[in-house]
Amino acid sequence: MKPNCSIAKTLDRYNRCTYGALEPGQTEMDTQSNYQEYLKLKAKVEVLQRSQRHFLGEDLGNLGSKELEQLEHQMDFSLKKIRSTKTELMVEQLSQLQRKEEMLLENNRDLRRKLDENSSTVRASWETGEQSVPYSHQAQPQPQPQPQPQPQGFLQPLQCTIGYNIQALTDEAASAQTGFVPDWML
Repeated sequence: MKPNCSIAKTLDRYNRCTYGALEPGQTEMDTQSNYQEYLKLKAKVEVLQRSQRHFLGEDLGNLGSKELEQLEHQMDFSLKKIRSTKTELMVEQLSQLQRKEEMLLENNRDLRRKLDENSSTVRASWETGEQSVPYSHQAQPQPQPQPQPQPQGFLQPLQCTIGYNIQALTDEAASAQTGFVPDWML
């Protein structure tokens, strides 16, 4: 049985005997028996508390050399178990990090390959004199705005678009003498 389980059971029994109410049909013999169990449990709790203080390095003055040596061996054994568990945990974490590193390196290689492919496409189109490189991303269709009802009052909204006329700019750029700068920019 594990020591923690034994301690918990002992404390539970101690609490039941100490704080439990007397049942109506209990005889004096039962009460005496419960009191004896209470005293045993109380002594056991005191031993466990003293042992705990010893493990914490407290109250060591009244221990002899043999008891101190036993305590030292117990603590060494416990420390070895703790270190072993800690080492296992660290090895598992290291293994997980190595797997994650491999995954990230693979992703990095894939992204670098895609970047190199796109760079070579851009470089080739630039060298052949093309001004635009096709973009493979498909645009999401934009919802058409719903027509607004015309107000019947004094102010009415203007029906115009603010921005550049892309077709006119493209036509100017195509007909420019230099081929790169539109006439309006000269």
